[in-house]
Amino acid sequence: MPAALVIDGHPNPDSLSAELARRYAAAHGDARVLTLRDLEFDLHMRFGYRKRIPVEPDLADARAALHEARRIVVVAPMWWGGVPALLKGFFDRALLPGDEYRMSKLGLPIGLLRGRSGRFLMLADTPAFALPFTGNAAAGQVARHTLRFVGVRPFRVHRFLGVGTASDRRIERWIERAAHLGMADGRRDAARHTPDPAHARSQRSSVPALSKVV
Repeated sequence: MPAALVIDGHPNPDSLSAELARRYAAAHGDARVLTLRDLEFDLHMRFGYRKRIPVEPDLADARAALHEARRIVVVAPMWWGGVPALLKGFFDRALLPGDEYRMSKLGLPIGLLRGRSGRFLMLADTPAFALPFTGNAAAGQVARHTLRFVGVRPFRVHRFLGVGTASDRRIERWIERAAHLGMADGRRDAARHTPDPAHARSQRSSVPALSKVV
């Protein structure tokens, strides 16, 4: 199973978001791109949380991928202060009480996807100087109120701002930045899953001679 799951939350396959997702995954070396626009599932919570609707095969596969990954990366634009309906609908349908989180007796969330880290690569036409005035609700929505809510920590936000007026060279630097993040995370993930030889030897030496007896 891939160490990293890269969620492409943009409806357009020709978007810069889609390109950043692809470049990150390629540089990582052990990542799967989950392209939400290619999945067949109902975006709507038609009964809210009162009743679950059947989980479509594509959604079931995506939810399994969330649990299998050790790193979750979301790539999406900020639209109207939030994220595209495609990504929001995926979160609504994929992250469910009892499976990805539960509530404590005090009404506080307990994330069930703990042990994972992640990133949000957020793109916006908003220039950097205007962000303090317009706010950054999309980052809070994805990071604080969604991924950290279900236990993914640390979960960092990377902002790519002023997309609409960005020069070709600036866009190239953003693509290089996504690839650099992917490469760095790939190295960390590979190191994390490589057993320490000394530890492995000590584990073998501590096994009793009769351990093969069932």
